[in-house]
Amino acid sequence: MPASLFKHERLKAMAEIALEMKGITKTFGSTVANKDVDLTVYKGEILALLGENGSGKTTLMNMIAGIYHPDSGEIFAYGKKVQIRGPKDAYENRIGMVHQHFKLIDVFTATENVALGIENEKFNLKETSNKVREIADRYGFEFRPEQKVYDMSVSQKQSLEIIKQLYRGCDILILDEPTAVLTPQETEKLFAVIRNMKADGKSIIIITHKLHEVMAISDRVAILRKGEFIAAVNTSETSESALTEMMVGKKVELNIARPDRKNRKERIRVEHLTCRNSEGLVALDNVSFNAFGGEILGIAGISGCGQKELLEAIAGLQKCEPGSNITFCSPEGREIPIVGKNPKKIRDMGISLSFVPEDRLGMGLVGTMGMTDNMLLKKYKKGRSAFVNKKESKELAEEIVDELDVMTPSIQTPLRLLSGGNIQKVLVGREIAAEPSVLMTAYAVRGLDINTSYTIYDMLNEQKEKGVAVIYVGEDLDVLLALADRILVLCGGRVSDIVDGRSVTKEEVGLLMTSLRKEA
Repeated sequence: MPASLFKHERLKAMAEIALEMKGITKTFGSTVANKDVDLTVYKGEILALLGENGSGKTTLMNMIAGIYHPDSGEIFAYGKKVQIRGPKDAYENRIGMVHQHFKLIDVFTATENVALGIENEKFNLKETSNKVREIADRYGFEFRPEQKVYDMSVSQKQSLEIIKQLYRGCDILILDEPTAVLTPQETEKLFAVIRNMKADGKSIIIITHKLHEVMAISDRVAILRKGEFIAAVNTSETSESALTEMMVGKKVELNIARPDRKNRKERIRVEHLTCRNSEGLVALDNVSFNAFGGEILGIAGISGCGQKELLEAIAGLQKCEPGSNITFCSPEGREIPIVGKNPKKIRDMGISLSFVPEDRLGMGLVGTMGMTDNMLLKKYKKGRSAFVNKKESKELAEEIVDELDVMTPSIQTPLRLLSGGNIQKVLVGREIAAEPSVLMTAYAVRGLDINTSYTIYDMLNEQKEKGVAVIYVGEDLDVLLALADRILVLCGGRVSDIVDGRSVTKEEVGLLMTSLRKEA
């Protein structure tokens, strides 16, 4: 919609404000998450909400959804002042939020998941199923109400979460990182659904870090910085660089460099790797590939296609089936089998391998510890002395805070009290500081703002130029295609293809993610 037309329609529809927040403030102890925020959402518009990590986006939306309650300020829904003390209050005011992590019961059907939590003495499963089908057809969801959740793709599960909100009568929908785990084809389908909801008068708020998607789908963009409202602009009257500057407060170069490969030497050789997941199902099926020093190998695949098990197998955290082989090729020319070895054994063998896992506070860091002690975990060797020298770890923690702009009260603050994005900065910084020969990252920039994401891309390229073999699992295909020299595409736990990152298209990778090469 042209900017002038949208302005005209907005002025004409001032009485049709769907949601309004005035002077919203929320603190957690000494941390101010939101400060005196004003935000307006109009009926029948798509509003993108942008901001750096710790800018207060999710906190603000959680107050609308009833998860948090503001310390001060007012919320209005369709012109009426409301008190939202919980999700039930949000539903009663026609507000629903679809979180990034789905809240579904796998063994239930779509209809049964929709019906959960709805108080209705005259509940009829068949009527509910018919209404679910009607909602799906109305907005363009590809959906079967009788399908079990465990048989659904990631995009179908997301569709179910949205349908749950629509079934409850929600006219204001908040979508938190809705395209994080979707293929390009699935993203286009989701955008078509969102546009249909907008045409039906729904108001949609999207939290995302993907600026190209903001430009493609939104009518307006609201920007938060350090908990404060900065501006709301018409999408048609702005640009990615302008939005970034408003978020960060300074100009940011939005280009990912891809240095040429030099001194390319084999570092990891994976042969016939087969692994089972925690439920005993085959997660990786006869996977073979090589990773070379001096290059970035990207790993693409829809969520749950074996990316997690692949990196954990190399790191010594995943049991492999007989016949699987993983070999580390040292800079000195030695070939060292590491399959079946645990992380301590791999480290004791003199293999310098760093791993940024998907589970930040499970495998990566200890949430009850501060930054200094978490740095120490990577360096500490038992048996040398009864005393621990924390000086180097403290200096490294302070360096990471400065370089990656970690927002923390102090380096002694327990990491569990930091935002997810700031925890990720700590983990990535620590693993790169270990100067590894092989660096593996699983979703290294997930939840990070645009400024920090580009800092991480630069750091990965620096490692590549130092001769490190970088294995990068990512969910943003635009980034994978700009960053990776080669891309290994997984489909159902098998290698669909290994393609050249410089020549392959996003659509081709998206197709390989959903079908093996011979079928594609």
